[in-house]
Amino acid sequence: MLLQLSAEFDPQSDVVPWLLAQGPAAALDTFEKSAANPYIVNVERNGKIIYTWKGSGRNTCIGLYDPLNKQNEHLYTFEKDLHIISCSINNEKTLLAVSFLQSTKEERVNQLLQPVSKCLTLVIEIHPVNNVRVLKAVDTCIRVQFLYPVANRNPFPESHLLLISEDKYIEQFHIHVVTEDHHKVVIQNSGQLPRDRVADDFIWAQWDMTEQRLFYIVPKESRNILKCVQFYPDENFNLILEASLDISLRDTGLKFVNFGYDYSQDQEMEPRSLNLQVFTSKTGSFCLCCSQAPDIPMEVTYSVSFLHKGYSKTFTVALQRTDYPQVKEVAFLNLDYYVAVYLPGHFLHLLNTQHPDLMCYNLFLTGEDARINVLHKSSIQSPFKSVVWDCCSGRMFTVRINECSLMQFLCNSKLDSDRLAALHCALLHVRNTTDLEMQIIQWISENLSTCYTFDPFQEFIIASLYWTMCPETSKLDKLLPYTSLLYWNGIIPGITCITDIISLPELKVHNCKGFWEKLTLNLECVKYAEPHLHYNNNVLRREWYKLLSDEKAEERRTTTYLRNIFENAKKVLSNLAAWNLEERLVPLFQEEDYQQRLLIGLMVAQLKDHLMRHLQYVGKMKIDQIVLDYVSKLLDLICRIMEAVWRKYSLQSCVLCLDERGSVAEFSAFHIMSRILEAANGMCMPLPPGFHTLHTGLGVRCLPLHTLLHYIDNGVLQLTETCAIKLLKDLDNTEKNEKLKFSIFTRLPEAIGHKVSQLWNHPVNSNFIARNSVKLLLDKLRNRQHNRPVVDRLSVHVEFLPLNYLVDMLAEVEDQGLNPFEEEDNVNAKFVEETALKHTMMLLGL
Repeated sequence: MLLQLSAEFDPQSDVVPWLLAQGPAAALDTFEKSAANPYIVNVERNGKIIYTWKGSGRNTCIGLYDPLNKQNEHLYTFEKDLHIISCSINNEKTLLAVSFLQSTKEERVNQLLQPVSKCLTLVIEIHPVNNVRVLKAVDTCIRVQFLYPVANRNPFPESHLLLISEDKYIEQFHIHVVTEDHHKVVIQNSGQLPRDRVADDFIWAQWDMTEQRLFYIVPKESRNILKCVQFYPDENFNLILEASLDISLRDTGLKFVNFGYDYSQDQEMEPRSLNLQVFTSKTGSFCLCCSQAPDIPMEVTYSVSFLHKGYSKTFTVALQRTDYPQVKEVAFLNLDYYVAVYLPGHFLHLLNTQHPDLMCYNLFLTGEDARINVLHKSSIQSPFKSVVWDCCSGRMFTVRINECSLMQFLCNSKLDSDRLAALHCALLHVRNTTDLEMQIIQWISENLSTCYTFDPFQEFIIASLYWTMCPETSKLDKLLPYTSLLYWNGIIPGITCITDIISLPELKVHNCKGFWEKLTLNLECVKYAEPHLHYNNNVLRREWYKLLSDEKAEERRTTTYLRNIFENAKKVLSNLAAWNLEERLVPLFQEEDYQQRLLIGLMVAQLKDHLMRHLQYVGKMKIDQIVLDYVSKLLDLICRIMEAVWRKYSLQSCVLCLDERGSVAEFSAFHIMSRILEAANGMCMPLPPGFHTLHTGLGVRCLPLHTLLHYIDNGVLQLTETCAIKLLKDLDNTEKNEKLKFSIFTRLPEAIGHKVSQLWNHPVNSNFIARNSVKLLLDKLRNRQHNRPVVDRLSVHVEFLPLNYLVDMLAEVEDQGLNPFEEEDNVNAKFVEETALKHTMMLLGL
């Protein structure tokens, strides 16, 4: 069970004991007790729950439950049996708005041939209970909802009440209250209350109680228009957004969302009733979820319009179970970064709202994984983020993703799409616990060979950096990469998806803060081709390769340019050292690694340039710190992976000795380091200095010689000066070790080989030095004599081309009086002569 519920409110445990303790007046009526139990009618912005129950003598009572202090409060009692449609209380708990049908359920059954019973809407003074003001007496149902101020704001003298009518209009009443006799709060207006018209001719409306927004849809000739009205604490409201919808809403009837819950309406709901909900999140995500009754009995279709991205996705699911009762509709749940689509007994679909472009970021679960405990019916609402309201039972729950179940699903998954979706979902929750990160690293190290369509190390590193850094700065989530994948062609079994381009919403008011600012930013990124805004490592790779090739050709850039790059690397390594004061288990950071320091500093410079172009409102010092932290955390992530591997296989923290064979545990660590290197090369990510030395050292200990050389020749292992010197010191001059040393030395880069070869006092190495020195000297001489006239050759001509060339060269040297060895300190002609003679005697066995 991936989603875990925690009880927030249960009428049987939170209300019934309190009612029984109040005495006969408040106790539940024993007549028709199943219908007399308390049930929720509304949830306010502050989380307080309004409920109703049938008291003694069939009175209709209204109560309030505060989930913070677990206390109940009696608000009002009607001395008759009423069917309450809607109820709301203002923030100061001085006014209660109630809408109810004036005839009882039994009377309505006898009035089938008559219109719907008359609805009465009241405002009641309840501090203390005093006057009752009639707002509406109409033949259609009315919903009521008080507006709430933003958090931590002092109470204001005027309350604002929304009336939502089934006659397709919405009004806002302004109710001014005054205090009399030091404690009594009464309505000041003696005449008609002032009101504003908010909306007309809508066919669907939803209330966002957390952000105090009203969404509604108005039908037009060609298409429907979604509108949003934002209410403010100073009693003003603005039409802030309009969006053109391609969804067909004909013959669906009027639907209200989050204006309380009418049980009779749910029982009488038409089979083709519209199921439509809007979900927003703090990241600027704006999703419109829609489903209708299916045309095919064993098939469910629903769509999610990602209005902040400019496209919609329509999903069709073929139901597998035939033994489960038919349900009316799917339930949509708001989980902040995810929208959950739940069909009890069949499936649970989690859609990533921030990155919905690739299907592989969506979790589609069936069977036991899709089951949500205690939620078995379709009358489910999500009144605000991470809260589920089971309307049938009257219970309310907080809902969250169960990290243990998520990791279990990740470990048991066989499909790459499931693994990738679960991995990203888990990394989103890593911020809550480091233990989860260790579990993910453990899973990756054990499943490196089972992921075929993505590199788990790349996804882990990039996604971890993304979720760690993005909350710090606005727009950073549009500039940093969140995946290593450019596209996904995989298929998720059991579900089909169609993607359609839709119109972007139009914001009517600009310079807004909070959610609207984030939404504006999202829409701008869509207009300016968002994928091109993400940092790309292609330029970094080209520049790094060019600097390395310039180094080999001895064509270094300006000293200032390189000094700045290495200064960047120094800052990163100092920053990383400040985070980890304890000695690391893995022997890294114990040497100068020119290539990796170059790449570290270059990445800092290029990432800084990228952010400076797009974060113009952020100061330079802030950007410098963001980049410094990003590259430092990248290296730290690789170190943490290595630390976890070292602990898992109980490896020593000391530097490995190369004269011993490696264990099975070391071979496993070598294999994981090879995959880390492959992931880093694929994304052009720097590695901690010392990584290549440690990796090659494990290779020397664990691999046979031919495999070791094959790995070196193909770039899997990279030889370093530290590793070569250690190889020279740790290994004696046995025939096997001589062969290993000579094979390694012939593959060393020229600059490293020239330094290391001077330290090995061995005939084979001396011959190697002599050959290289003669080659170098002759190359220099050939460069000097270029364009000079050819001198006369010796009269004696031997049919042996190498000797002919040498004789001609020596004759030319003699003629020109050049000494090709005068610039060499360690090698001279006599050394070359002696080495050649020794080598000849050795070959002849003398």
